[in-house]
Amino acid sequence: MDSYDAIKWIWGAVGIFWLLAAFVRKRTVRRQSIGSRLLQLGIVLLLLVPFLVSSRSLEMLDKNFLSDVPEIPPLGLLLTLIGCGFAVWARIVLGSNWSGTVTVKENHVLITRGPYAWVRHPIYSGFLLALLGTALVLGKLLWLLAAGLALLTLCLKLRAEETFMLETFGQQYASYQQRVKALIPHVL
Repeated sequence: MDSYDAIKWIWGAVGIFWLLAAFVRKRTVRRQSIGSRLLQLGIVLLLLVPFLVSSRSLEMLDKNFLSDVPEIPPLGLLLTLIGCGFAVWARIVLGSNWSGTVTVKENHVLITRGPYAWVRHPIYSGFLLALLGTALVLGKLLWLLAAGLALLTLCLKLRAEETFMLETFGQQYASYQQRVKALIPHVL
């Protein structure tokens, strides 16, 4: 199996896990505004372009951004595995507090253990690392663009989540923000 096939299997397995795990959720008591959600979904739709459009039809984005260094695809595959594994671990730890949209759940609990002790948004961190790894494996500018759009949409969602968590948990969340960085441990 080459790196490209491995990437498809990794993302496919994560997708199946995510679909199955989505059935384990608490009841929502507060949800982000429709306008905020539509903006995020619009950016996500742009992320689907690499899957729906042949990059050959977008000649500029079909260019390799790396030379043919043989160590790059295995490195990218490793980053994809680590990133997806980190995101899945975070999803398991978050449990029934999880939602695909920015929400506050009934009896919402502030999770600060496991990957949440390293970063406040480990699902985002994991998926961003995995997207970077995927871009390295595939080596096309189009995939770097997809990773950049993912970063943009996750930063927008992150800001909304931070607001909800501060309003819900007050000083407890503010203290957590002081101790733990948002996306990259000890950095950002």
